[in-house]
Amino acid sequence: MKYGDISPRTAAYVSKQLLERGIPYMCLENFGQAKPLPANSTQSMTFRRYEALDPTPKVLAEGVTPSGNTLTKTDITVQTQQYGDWIELTDVIEDTHEDPILSESVDILGEQSAEMLELIRYGVLQGGSTVFYSGDGVVSRSGVKEKMSRGLQRKVTRFLQAQKAKKITKRVAASPNFGTSPVAPAYIGICHTDLDSDIRDMEGFVPVEKYGSGVSPFEGEIGKCESVRYICSPVYVGMADAGAESTDSLSMSGTKADVYPIMFFGADSYALVPFKGKNAVTPMVVNPKPANGDPLGQRGSVAWKTRTAAVILNDLWMARVEVAASA
Repeated sequence: MKYGDISPRTAAYVSKQLLERGIPYMCLENFGQAKPLPANSTQSMTFRRYEALDPTPKVLAEGVTPSGNTLTKTDITVQTQQYGDWIELTDVIEDTHEDPILSESVDILGEQSAEMLELIRYGVLQGGSTVFYSGDGVVSRSGVKEKMSRGLQRKVTRFLQAQKAKKITKRVAASPNFGTSPVAPAYIGICHTDLDSDIRDMEGFVPVEKYGSGVSPFEGEIGKCESVRYICSPVYVGMADAGAESTDSLSMSGTKADVYPIMFFGADSYALVPFKGKNAVTPMVVNPKPANGDPLGQRGSVAWKTRTAAVILNDLWMARVEVAASA
């Protein structure tokens, strides 16, 4: 009954199909600290960080044991939420339509589930407190009208390095199964596709096609500049007319610049419940058949649901840069 009118074996196939279609759209899935939620467990997830010890040099006196340290920890608990959606099928469509409606419905729901979860995570991560604005002397979003530059990127990476933010050296494996794989060390920058050309114009930019043979691009990656690898996706939308008046920036109204966030991440800056593994998603299919409320068996459905959450672990290991886009 958990999966409706499909068997657990068929549900496993549908679940895998949902994940395979959706994963290429999920950039944030790759770089967060991932912790799967076990089946039949609590609705909350706790992430724990042990704090670094004081590095002040200790001079040892002969024969005297110095005082020891005590481990200190920070627990960050996030409440998971359930998300999902469904498509209604009718007996007429099932009997007469020439296309494989069930298969197409699964594919469409797979795309929707991936984009929905990406938007949820992006909304959480935009709430970080570390913000930079493009343009000299600009201290708020309303003053933004300049595009991204290497100088601005260097301000961000200098800040991350000063906070001891480590570069990302692994990613969640690009498959429906949970796991990780190593990657070349770098900070990650994600942004809207409208910023593609501005990032490519940065001095020192190297496109993915010129990477060495030992570096595999991420989904949506366009290239790197110094220590940052950039990923573009149409999911990460900007804020219409939120900047300063400009004649050479993209603008919804044609007067004020649209403002686009670029999110920069170091390792372990955020965490999430991944959309991977056997408990990641529950597919449900109900064939049209007589039932209470539907005595003629005219309606069926294809549905999915999942439980997930995202949370910022360390504000100082990530940053948001707000820029304009060249018209």
